[in-house]
Amino acid sequence: MQISMTSQRRIGLTCTLRRKQSIRRTGKARTNRRRTRNWSMRMSFGLTFKRTAKVHWRANFSQQCSLRSTGLFVPPSPPLDPEKVKELQRFITLSKRLLVMTGAGISTESGIPDYRSEKVGLYARTDRRPIQHGDFVRSTPVRQRYWARNFVGWPQFSSRQPNPAHWALSNWERLGKLHWLVTQNVDALHTKAGSQRLTELHGCMHRVLCLDCGEQTPRGVLQERFQVLNPTWSAEAHGLAPDGDVFLTEEEVQSFQVPSCSRCGGPLKPDVVFFGDTVKPDKVDFVHKRVKEADSLLVVGSSLQVYSGYRFILTAREKKLPIVILNIGPTRSDDLASLKLDSRCGELLPLIDPR
Repeated sequence: MQISMTSQRRIGLTCTLRRKQSIRRTGKARTNRRRTRNWSMRMSFGLTFKRTAKVHWRANFSQQCSLRSTGLFVPPSPPLDPEKVKELQRFITLSKRLLVMTGAGISTESGIPDYRSEKVGLYARTDRRPIQHGDFVRSTPVRQRYWARNFVGWPQFSSRQPNPAHWALSNWERLGKLHWLVTQNVDALHTKAGSQRLTELHGCMHRVLCLDCGEQTPRGVLQERFQVLNPTWSAEAHGLAPDGDVFLTEEEVQSFQVPSCSRCGGPLKPDVVFFGDTVKPDKVDFVHKRVKEADSLLVVGSSLQVYSGYRFILTAREKKLPIVILNIGPTRSDDLASLKLDSRCGELLPLIDPR
């Protein structure tokens, strides 16, 4: 078929216009990507909380923190080693009653910092240390400071979502691969991902406990009570902590009002195991039984420095279970592991076929 010169010129003009439009769109996309990258690089942790007309609290980030910046709390790791990935796949394939223990390292990819990671953990970034159980129980000012910080940090902490590692483990359970999941985390991300065969070893920040009568209430209900008691209170926070609180000055904390138990008037505490406290014996016994039922153990995102989790590794060793550890950086049990992987949990676990 022959095409006239006029038609050829029209086609040529159309193609030229489309190329120019494409170049403009590409240029704008590149500019937007550069702006996004620069925005993430300029991100800070300054938060200002102000009261709104609808009795809600609004977080104004001094420079916005997007979900894409959640990798800020993940330490550097080497590229995936294909041979080690194959070894992990063989380990999972051979496991029939797999027990998985997770730690803070699985949630850093969801934007929740941990304590011990090199360069990015709380201990590396600041000289702050977590609250001690004895101090919280004995001191009203300590409880006031804790709850003020937790009140400011709660909207951000409670909004965090599971990452691909949480979803992978939930899928393993659904397909019958995972016998039991033990987490040292208090962020409820495994529950959000749908895990049910689950023990929260250190409790959960989404529950509040009365120290006198034992009444449990949802953390969200307490947030509403905080708002009613502190209608004009405001604070500017700098920095994020692993357990949902932020850093405030003593001057800001002094005027913060803390409610008591609505049932008996007793002091309130998050339903978690603070540093210096111990896990309840019946929960420890329950997890020991699950370890003894298992035929293999996988550690995900934990340095195992805390004895409350480390003890179950010792039980697995006594039972001669094969142990695999996935954690960026050294752990307390590297010498007991048949395989150690220094990779991102959310990058590696979705690659494994649990069937």
